[in-house]
Amino acid sequence: MTRMPFPLLAALAAALLAPGAAAQDWPARPVRIVVPFAAGGTTDITARVVAEQLTPVLRQSVVVDNRAGAGGNVGATEVARAAPDGYTFLMGTPGTQAINQFLYQKMPYDTARDLIPVSFVVRVPNVLIVHPSVGVKTIAELIAKAKARPAGMSYGTPGNGSTGHLSTELFKSRAGIFVTHIPYRGSGPMLLDLIAGQIEMAIDNLPSAIPHIRSGKLIALGVTSEQRNAQLPEVPTIASVLPGYVAESWFVLVAPAGTPAPIVTRLSAEVDRILRRPEVIERFKGLGAEPVGGTPEQLGAVIAAATRKWQQVVKASGAKLD
Repeated sequence: MTRMPFPLLAALAAALLAPGAAAQDWPARPVRIVVPFAAGGTTDITARVVAEQLTPVLRQSVVVDNRAGAGGNVGATEVARAAPDGYTFLMGTPGTQAINQFLYQKMPYDTARDLIPVSFVVRVPNVLIVHPSVGVKTIAELIAKAKARPAGMSYGTPGNGSTGHLSTELFKSRAGIFVTHIPYRGSGPMLLDLIAGQIEMAIDNLPSAIPHIRSGKLIALGVTSEQRNAQLPEVPTIASVLPGYVAESWFVLVAPAGTPAPIVTRLSAEVDRILRRPEVIERFKGLGAEPVGGTPEQLGAVIAAATRKWQQVVKASGAKLD
């Protein structure tokens, strides 16, 4: 019987034990959450709430790193290519996890292969908003105005492939109107231009839009959820005018494939506990967002269902990007 040399045996044992040891000692340094959009949008807001709550729990700084560009692909690609050691995560969106793979001709990462689910953080409706100068107060009035100006209106989005983009394309097709798409590098810069009147309308996540609606700088015409939202009870659903229209968004934590399972399991459990705290629930609900939580497996099922849905929407819209 041939015996394995002791140094080789020791090296093999260390390799087998390494993931467990790494998970047991995790985290030993700051943890990074990459936000694939500019600061100020709902993805950014959500990540900062989670980072703030996780920092004392993990006893390490949890920092937010904004990496905007290409509809979220820049930030998502950075995470997909990062070392799977539990120190880099992505605050994913329907764009990075479901939509972009059908919208872009060439993808720099494989959504299903390169990123794994960790935790479902929040679910949010989108809201149709316009600048006051547009001079409309209802969805029907907006549709009529757009039909009267078939090439004269523009809408902004947080980026190509965002739910704001596809939600508006779905709205356009259902309403039978045309408005020009102006993509930005996140909700923050898009909202600044909308407030300034540089663009006329948008469908954006409720948490990032609601402060400007409450201040009167923007007018909310409709929400994209099946039911009215408690934070804007006077605003109707778009489905009340365009039956069957529903286009909600969500924000989730995902990790590079190969991240040790014990780290994924622990982080998912910690986020789940955080989302059950009354003060966190109230904070998100005040923004119009619904905390969710759950296991990585449950999140995986959500992403799979969203992938099927948005594939159909992209196909129906005809939207494609290089």
